[in-house]
Amino acid sequence: MIKKRPLNLKLVLSIFFFFLCSWISLALAQNRTIPVNVGLVLDDLDSGDGKIWLSCIKMALSDFYASHANYKTRLVLNARDSNRSVVDAAAAAVDLIEKVKVKAILGPGTSMQAGFLINLGDQVHVPIISFSATSPSLNAVHSSYFFQFAQNDSSQVKALSSIVKAFGWTQVVPVYVDNEFGEGVIPFLTDALEEVDARVPYRSAISLSATDGQIIEELYKLMEMQTRVFIVHMRTDLSSRLFAKAREIGMMTEGYVWLTTNGIPNELRSLNSSVISSMQGVLGIQTYVPQTTKLEEFMSRWKRQFQQDNPTIIDAQLHVFGLWAYDSAFALAMAVEEVGTSFEVSQYSRKLSHALSSMRFKGIAGDFSLVGGQLQSSTFQIVNFNGGGTRLVGFWTPENGLMNKLNSTNTSFSSTSNKGNLAPIMWPGDSLTAPKGWQIPANGKKLRIGVPVKVGFTEFVKITKDPSTNAIDVTGFTIDVFKAAVEVLPYPLPYEFIPFAKPDGTSAGTYSDLCYQVYLGNYDAVVGDTTIRADRSLYVDFTMPYTECGVAMAVPVIDVRSKNAWVFLKPLTWELWLTTSCVFVLIGFVMWVLEHRINEDFRGTPSHQVGTSIWFSFSTMVFAQRERVVSNLARFVMIIWVFVVLILTQSYTASLTSLLTVQQLQPTVTDIKDLLRKGENVGYLTDAYVYDILKQVGFGDTKLKGFKTMEEIDEALSKGSANGGIAAVVDETPNMKLFVAKFCSKYTMIGPIFETAGFAFVFPKRSPLLSDVSQAVLNVTEGEVILNIENKWFKKGDNCEDNPTQELSNNSLGLDSFWGLFLISGVASILSLIIFVASFLYRHKHILKHPPDSKALTWRKIRSMFEIFNERDFNSRMFKGSQQGDVIAGNPDNIAGDANSPNNNCPESTSSFSSNHTDANFEFFVGQQTQSPGQASPEIVPSTTDPAIIIAEMHRTPATAQDNN
Repeated sequence: MIKKRPLNLKLVLSIFFFFLCSWISLALAQNRTIPVNVGLVLDDLDSGDGKIWLSCIKMALSDFYASHANYKTRLVLNARDSNRSVVDAAAAAVDLIEKVKVKAILGPGTSMQAGFLINLGDQVHVPIISFSATSPSLNAVHSSYFFQFAQNDSSQVKALSSIVKAFGWTQVVPVYVDNEFGEGVIPFLTDALEEVDARVPYRSAISLSATDGQIIEELYKLMEMQTRVFIVHMRTDLSSRLFAKAREIGMMTEGYVWLTTNGIPNELRSLNSSVISSMQGVLGIQTYVPQTTKLEEFMSRWKRQFQQDNPTIIDAQLHVFGLWAYDSAFALAMAVEEVGTSFEVSQYSRKLSHALSSMRFKGIAGDFSLVGGQLQSSTFQIVNFNGGGTRLVGFWTPENGLMNKLNSTNTSFSSTSNKGNLAPIMWPGDSLTAPKGWQIPANGKKLRIGVPVKVGFTEFVKITKDPSTNAIDVTGFTIDVFKAAVEVLPYPLPYEFIPFAKPDGTSAGTYSDLCYQVYLGNYDAVVGDTTIRADRSLYVDFTMPYTECGVAMAVPVIDVRSKNAWVFLKPLTWELWLTTSCVFVLIGFVMWVLEHRINEDFRGTPSHQVGTSIWFSFSTMVFAQRERVVSNLARFVMIIWVFVVLILTQSYTASLTSLLTVQQLQPTVTDIKDLLRKGENVGYLTDAYVYDILKQVGFGDTKLKGFKTMEEIDEALSKGSANGGIAAVVDETPNMKLFVAKFCSKYTMIGPIFETAGFAFVFPKRSPLLSDVSQAVLNVTEGEVILNIENKWFKKGDNCEDNPTQELSNNSLGLDSFWGLFLISGVASILSLIIFVASFLYRHKHILKHPPDSKALTWRKIRSMFEIFNERDFNSRMFKGSQQGDVIAGNPDNIAGDANSPNNNCPESTSSFSSNHTDANFEFFVGQQTQSPGQASPEIVPSTTDPAIIIAEMHRTPATAQDNN
């Protein structure tokens, strides 16, 4: 045991010396940290934002090295004050690079200063890291040594355009500071607004050094405009003065819309209460910073440390730029440690730039990552200036648009860019109703409305000038329609008409040229007979059309009254002639069926019966029939048929009279392709787009003739194409209607032969007046107002009033006008035939009732029925009277009629014979046929008791039957 004690003591001493040496080595290593000089160029380092940002940077470095005590590098800040000057900022950077040999520069504070330092950093290969320069123009340089650790202003333009779209505003005026910071975002903002169909009619640039008088003067310009939506892009030092003056002159009242970029809400904490009160109702975009425990702890430590270091500065406020300054210093320290110091200057700068570009960490302002040297942060919150501060009304993200909430992953619960996704907004004037975004200023300028100068067709637009006063009077159909539409508007619309004319009073160009003047801003609108065209709609907008659509053709008319020998056939079409003839034959047949057994007028030889039936039917056309009608069924048919004939004949007479006496005007041509095929000349109105249409159809320049007045067109059409004139004129339907109305006795209109959208009024793209004027035009054209205006300007010529019965179509009557009458007559005839046949079969059913013994006997029965059908019906009232007359006269043999009568060439009625003899003598004809002694003829002894066979046998041997009787 005594021998082991020195060993234990020796082990303990060895361990103690080991830890002691390690601690000494670590302490010596810490004392051997490598300082790395970095520059800092900021404004107002002794006061204001510069001092606040410097304190954030120092705290970032302190926190970084406190948590990474074993890092070998230590950033050494070398601060320079740029004194709000671009020159001083550049001089400070040069001094830091040449004398201090800084490895990187944090700053400068503004976008204008950063623009100069970017080129300097590229030349000397020194990274420039800015956390407060936000202009998008800085990225256009594409420098590998410039890093924008602040949110680029272009990232918020989509959020602004989403708000504009959600509320349906169509015109927006940007109001921005006149420097690189203000101008840099305007192209991006304009593009974003155009994507949502919002136009920028004016840009208001205000100098940073503008006086209050200059600001008020610019605001008065905005008041005179129709637009009431303004987007302000400037820092708080200028915006506070702008809103104060806007409130002073009454531009913060109901109806106005003020939106701001994040430059103002991001610095909200630095604004005093008076500035905030002047911004009541403003809607702003603010950078979204996630509220974390780390951020709250930092804000508390910073406020305590800053107050301790600067006891004279009371109530200093930290905004997002200070957070970006903290993250920038943290990222630079991390990148410097990653690169180390064992490199040459050129290699070191390149590796440092690469390390900065690939930097990823979670900073106090949110996730820190760069793409193309630019901080990626695109979530914004929408705030409403209300009361003594702002109120959160929603969020915007590129993925989801406007929304009212964010979840834990910063995505929306509702994902459509709609104003309904925002909380209620208090607008200027304490209004909860969203402004419509425009209004007619009470003291604003009148609308400058361009009108075309016309030589012909002045009924649409006519310009007269008083030579003594040079006063211009504009009248016409189009002018009256526009005035009527303006009267319908719910607000006054001051305007003045300006002729589109040269100094000599002639037209200054085509209608397309006139529309383009609206695009150039020389006119606010165009009122005239302007056609809606696809090429014109690329740079202007049209209201709803106020006239008919299409391109029509006016051609001469000729009198086509028929003077040939066959004109009597023209009143009816061939289909109606054929149908009428068939129905006449049908009626004749029906009358024969119903009458020939009981009416002596329909009896006789077959040819006589056919002729009588046809004669009777056709004679009803002139009601000249001599034959009597006996049966009630025939009378029923005749009543309906006479009614049909009456209507048919009266219609025929009227149509024939019209053909022979009324002037029949028909166009000389009905298809433009016929003109092209025949090589005819065609006219058009000069300076009209119809010329291009005719060229596309295939007409050559030699076949097209331009005209300006209706009188010129009339003269050319009267000459004709063969005599150097034209065969037709082609133009808009309203123009052709006006031309035909004046010369209606000579010309007619064909078409529309091409489709167009009609005449309309022209306004600039996305004009706020467009929808209201379009609605007013619809109200005018749907009522009696447009009819009164048309009657006022489109009066018909004198000849038109004298010839109101002129026709331009074929007067032949067709089957479609009479098929109903024919149907009724046909149904009545068929119904009568069915009743007659049923009655006939019922009366003679005893003939068909006995079952036949063979097919031959069946055929005999059918033949017997037809023979009975062809005989007289002596049971009829007509023949009963005839029989009684013959008996009284002592001529019983002539009961069946006179054999020599031309109407009685048929044998004796078998029905009569059957009724008079068959029943009485039926039993006599039983047994076999035998011949009695002493008789000249054999006795008929039928072998059957069937009455039909007996009757057939008797008809076959009439002489024998008579002898037996």
